[in-house]
Amino acid sequence: MIDKEIIRIASNTENHGALDSHTHSSKLKNSICGDDMKIYLVVENDKITNFKYECESCIYCQASVSLLSRKAKNKSIEKIKNFAQQANSHFDKNTNSFDKEWKEFDKIITKNNIPRKECLLLPINTMLDALSKKSL
Repeated sequence: MIDKEIIRIASNTENHGALDSHTHSSKLKNSICGDDMKIYLVVENDKITNFKYECESCIYCQASVSLLSRKAKNKSIEKIKNFAQQANSHFDKNTNSFDKEWKEFDKIITKNNIPRKECLLLPINTMLDALSKKSL
């Protein structure tokens, strides 16, 4: 059964939608289940100032991108990359907790959700991919 917290987080869609004037963007697909993720970012002075997303995906992916879109705003690229590394190794290590500013991810990136690891990490990896290249 899906955790009510996942549904609650996923239902916050304030940052859902396209962003015409973005500085970075990426579109990735989860080859395992077919989840589609598009992320649009505005990066100014080494900080994400705006974050929008569009997805055709499961509730786990939606919860992850919803939380990410809210937590990544006004954070430095370095902090974002550190978080992404932490998230990607979270399932492998026995780390129980994220840093304070990313604490809410403790609710969704859990050992119970390990079968949905790829779904939960897709938005984070799409964001990293976007940051690795500038939009035209």
